[in-house]
Order: sequence, then C-alpha cells, then structure tokens
Amino acid sequence: MGQRFFDCITDFIFREDPPEQADVIFVPGGNYPEAALRAAELYREGYAPYILPSGRCSILKGRFESDNFETEWEYLKDILVNQGVPQEAVLKEDQATYTYENAIYSRKRLDQEGIHVSTAILCCQAFHARRSLMYYQEQFPQVRILVCPVVTRGISRDTWYLTEEGIDTVLGELERCGGQFHQIMRQNCLQDQSVLYGMEDRT
Repeated sequence: MGQRFFDCITDFIFREDPPEQADVIFVPGGNYPEAALRAAELYREGYAPYILPSGRCSILKGRFESDNFETEWEYLKDILVNQGVPQEAVLKEDQATYTYENAIYSRKRLDQEGIHVSTAILCCQAFHARRSLMYYQEQFPQVRILVCPVVTRGISRDTWYLTEEGIDTVLGELERCGGQFHQIMRQNCLQDQSVLYGMEDRT
C-alpha cells in the first residue's frame, strides 16, 4: 500500500525492546518452539538466572495436543533443557489456559518462590507482544518488562498487512486489547473504589 495509514497499528502491536540484565525471563504458553528458543539464547548470554514458561493447554482446545507432553510447560521446558538451560533454572507453572492466566499464575509462582523481580524479559510471538505485555504489566505493575519477541507464522511488523492471515491475526489482537482489557480495567476500577470507600468508612 502506498499510504501507510496503519503504521500506528504496527507500532502499537509490535512492541520490541533490546534485552538487558533481568531477574527472570517469561515465556507465555503455546505449542510453538520459537519463544523458548529465544529465551534459552538469552539465558545462555547471561541476561537472567531464571526462565518461567507458563501453560497447561489452550482453553479453546481443552488439552495440549501432543503425544509426548501433557502440558505446554512440559513441552517448553523440554526445549529449554535441550538448549542447555539447567533444569533448576526453569521454574514451573502448568495451570494457565490463556495469556492472562499465564501472567496471573506466573506472579503467584514467583511470590511462592520468594523471587523478587525488578526487571523481566518477556519472550512471546511478535504479533502477540502488546497484549502479552499488557497482561504481564497488569500483574507486575512495579516491574520493568522488556519485550524480546520472535516472529512466527511469517507475521512480522513488515509483513502482516500483506496477507489475509496476517491482517486477521494482527487486527484480532487489536480487538482483544480493547475488548479484554475493557473488562480487566472495569474490574480493577471497581476494586480500587471498594478499597477507597472502605477506608473512608473507617475514618
């Protein structure tokens, strides 16, 4: 297209940061290897002491479709270990069934382990970068999160608008960022108001 009127969409969806020293590397669940491979690469380069892959299965499918692994976490852990990451550096979260749960249960896992996080790296699919970041940032509001994404399915910031699959995928992500966060923000707002009113009642 001659007129890139959709550059704002590209810049919003395809978030990417250079890696820096961090406390943990997050890998949202899935049945693709690229994010785990990138996380392993960053671990070997010394960017973080832990990797936290997260996932049981897709909530839409109800089970992880593999003959060799029961959960997304088990699948991702196998990739990480085969790439030279020590087993003790791979934290376990195998309950999440969608991205927001990846963030929620990852937060719970780190709290249980007593691991303090001030900076984190998020390895996810490139077209999923913005929504993944929004979910994890909502659960880790005090943490600086750097997004180090990987291109999957040939959908990148330079190609997404060239195919029907790319257009449907990226605009679907844009719709979810609004639709799903509408509910999250409303819920958080009501909770904040409840706490505020409760404090006022006690004064």
